Amino acid sequence: MSKGRITIQDIANRAEVSKSTVSRVLNSPLIVQADKRERVMATMAELGYEPNQVARSLAGGRSMTIGIVTQNIGTPFYDSVVQGVMQGLNGTGFSPIVGDAMLKQNLFLDAARTLMGRNVDGLILIAGDIPSEKIEELGEQKPTLVVAREMPNWNGVNIATNNFQIGANATQTLIDHGHRKIVHISGPADHIDAIGRLAGFRHAMQQAGIEVTNDHIIHGDFHAESAADAIETLAQRGVPYTAIFAANDLMAFGARLALHRRQVSVPDQVSLIGVDDQPESEWMIPPLTTIRQPGKEMGQAAATAIIAMINGGQPDLPTLGGDVVLRESVRQRTAT
Repeated sequence: MSKGRITIQDIANRAEVSKSTVSRVLNSPLIVQADKRERVMATMAELGYEPNQVARSLAGGRSMTIGIVTQNIGTPFYDSVVQGVMQGLNGTGFSPIVGDAMLKQNLFLDAARTLMGRNVDGLILIAGDIPSEKIEELGEQKPTLVVAREMPNWNGVNIATNNFQIGANATQTLIDHGHRKIVHISGPADHIDAIGRLAGFRHAMQQAGIEVTNDHIIHGDFHAESAADAIETLAQRGVPYTAIFAANDLMAFGARLALHRRQVSVPDQVSLIGVDDQPESEWMIPPLTTIRQPGKEMGQAAATAIIAMINGGQPDLPTLGGDVVLRESVRQRTAT
């Protein structure tokens, strides 16, 4: 049997399944029983059969590709979401095509429209700030969902954690460890994640009866350098503090370095908490207390949801929390 003449019927005969089962494995593998799917895949590998993707696309009216537009390639959290999507697509027959928007709305829209032009079967938007009406326009063309961005006034498919709760949990962790002089290094003032985390910070402080002034809040840009600058600004303002809530781990890293250069000990003099639970967090000195954002799980859920939407089904959306990961960068504050 030569490879050039191998047919679906040949595979079916060798695997002892029906021709329709082989077809389903090629086009919708998740609906086939695992044992049959594995037997068919093993037979195709044994025979050296490589399905013609273009022919399958023309026959089924699908490109078998999923478009992914991410906010900023190289940012650990968003990269983990992309990795989760890719893992979620493994074994489904769908392949990802990724576009980077580099934090700019026009580029985000351009990237999304470019992928639509590539005839993707569905579109996953990771964060970004495209207005909901523009997302709805994209959704009229192909199934579209948004992941890692809260959209409370949008009726479309949205997978995200609660940033208000993240901010409140981070701040409450510091309060529970005896801290009352807490400052917040926030993200950009117009970024929805930063807005939610700042609101959670204010709420937790208010609930504890702790006054918050503008001096206790400095806006960064979710990058380490901005947090290092924030430490210098706090010093210039003369703001006393025993704990810092940084709006993400990258800024916690920058704050930690700036404190080290000022010979301020963490956690002996200042406790520090971040958000995301990046892999590097547990290797910082001292290991960073943080709020875990399940980026990879978000991406996997997005992959499952977009395939369900493509197949005309209703996606099953998970509830994703932001759990506190307590490490050595936060210490109980002793009364002085």
